[in-house]
Amino acid sequence: MLTVYGRATSSNVQALMWCIGELGLAYDRLDIGHAHGGNRTPDYLAMNPNGLIPVVRDDGGEPIFESAAIVRYLACKYGDETFWPGDPNHRVQIDMWAEWIKTSFGPAFGNGVFFPMVIQPVAQRDQNAISTAIEKLKPLALILNARLQKGPYLDGERFSYADIICGHLLHRYFTHEFDRADTPALRSYFETLQTRPSYREHAMVSYEPLRAKS
Repeated sequence: MLTVYGRATSSNVQALMWCIGELGLAYDRLDIGHAHGGNRTPDYLAMNPNGLIPVVRDDGGEPIFESAAIVRYLACKYGDETFWPGDPNHRVQIDMWAEWIKTSFGPAFGNGVFFPMVIQPVAQRDQNAISTAIEKLKPLALILNARLQKGPYLDGERFSYADIICGHLLHRYFTHEFDRADTPALRSYFETLQTRPSYREHAMVSYEPLRAKS
């Protein structure tokens, strides 16, 4: 049994829960963070001194934080050869894209576009900075689009853990209104992900509760 600490509206929690769903693992998820609070208590900080979500305990074991690290752990421990390729030379070819999402595309979209346009109050928004961020995001989306022309998944015909780390942001990316680059392969990838029940359940979570009221 996995214990998951983190709210369903967190994109990082969504990636983790999608992975859990794909692997068919039993879990208990506790609402922690944002409006729920609970992530600055001494007990929580003892599990993750950063005070961020998610945190996971696997069968009462040591706490694990950082969503991508948790996904890789679960994939390695519970996934099959397709989900977690055993050959390091094979795995690294998809893992580098998973890492790129966390260091390049993800921050450019989340910090530069989604957060200031959705979560930040209108009075605090810097429209020039948002416009600049949107333009900086476009070439990154085109890079991912070019990679996915080899699709339908990052590992060709095989769905893997890397698609979870890569694809969990795409619900927000394609349903939030802004000037996106023309990326037919990336959109096709998003449509393919939507055929997966665990993606629909855990990654396609409304972000309206996060939207700034004014």
